[in-house]
Amino acid sequence: MPDIATLLPMIALLMAIGAFAGVIAGLLGVGGGIVLVPAFFYAFSHLGYGGPELMQVCLATSLATIIVTSARSVMAHNKKGAVDWDVLRGWWPYIGSGAVVGMLVASSLRTPTLQIIFGVLALCAGLYMAFGKSHWRLGQSMPTGPKRGGIGAAVGFFSVLMGIGGGSFGVPTMSLYNMPIHRAVATAAGFGIIIAVPSVIGFLLVDIANPPPYTIGAVNLPAFGLTIAMTLLTAPIGVKLAHTMDPAPLKRIFAIFITLVALNMLRKVIFG
Repeated sequence: MPDIATLLPMIALLMAIGAFAGVIAGLLGVGGGIVLVPAFFYAFSHLGYGGPELMQVCLATSLATIIVTSARSVMAHNKKGAVDWDVLRGWWPYIGSGAVVGMLVASSLRTPTLQIIFGVLALCAGLYMAFGKSHWRLGQSMPTGPKRGGIGAAVGFFSVLMGIGGGSFGVPTMSLYNMPIHRAVATAAGFGIIIAVPSVIGFLLVDIANPPPYTIGAVNLPAFGLTIAMTLLTAPIGVKLAHTMDPAPLKRIFAIFITLVALNMLRKVIFG
């Protein structure tokens, strides 16, 4: 077990990470997981838990926090009438199915492979946030039929492989189909619940070698508790800011941050 002198700085760091992730999730709808997964990875690695299944712990713990933060975000956005419940009702079977498949795939992979997947997908998300244009469109309304099924399953699948909610893929998807950005952000919070619940249930049943202390399945309870404590306080702040300011300049800065995080994750895999 790590000593107190090691744990106390990490506790403070996790609290700061949770606070930042909560604001970002509420403000930009990108999902706190895109911050939490690399943060958990570096924190646990620093404590000496760098086993071949560490990324599974990071993904699962991030997704566990998303259940709570997304629910809080949905309630806050719903009070402003911003959640599109018709989209959630129509898309949840496909997103949830993709999430289950993503959990099964992630549980069979090892840390280096999951690092590469996270790095590549986060790099794509960062580049889209930096260079994507608000006028880009794939259609004038949300798709139905097989297209909806394929897109929904892909959102769930890739979100689990990154340990994130629905924001990083859901918000761009809905925006590309002509949904106003504030409505897309609010609805994507609902995607997060649909993605996280079935995947976390699955991750609780996996067996992890050399996990960090107090880990059940692949979910680390201290990291989950500390992160939730902070994001519950700060996510409503992000939601309030999202409805009172233009997040575009901040989004570009955050895109640069995510791109650097992704490149650093890939660097660690390639160069060690």
